[in-house]
Amino acid sequence: MAEFKTIISDPKTRKAFNHALSESDSSALIGRSIGDEIDGIFVNLPGYRLQITGGSDGSGIPMRPGLPGGRRKRMLLSHSTGFRPQRPGQRKRKMVRGQDLGPEVSQLNLKIVEYGPKPVEELLGAEG
Repeated sequence: MAEFKTIISDPKTRKAFNHALSESDSSALIGRSIGDEIDGIFVNLPGYRLQITGGSDGSGIPMRPGLPGGRRKRMLLSHSTGFRPQRPGQRKRKMVRGQDLGPEVSQLNLKIVEYGPKPVEELLGAEG
């Protein structure tokens, strides 16, 4: 099935932590969308609440909020997720992935919304 590599960002300390999820924890997240909140128990953070902020598939195609489903699609983008213009007003057709998590997603971005009793560094290690 799918195994996710997660990047967990801590807004208080402004640090990010890498954590690999097992197949059982990854399969529990399939079907969730960008913006959904999940329980921290899935990423070994009991008592925490995390928000899904984005991710990418195995070939580096970014997930885009607002695009329904989990399929890939070429979209005309201005300054937003998936494209940073070089000139004012520039637009470009780029490949992006929908907002729903599926087995083809390999990397997942999470943000801590609610903190638990133990510090993040103690639970995940000082990888930041």
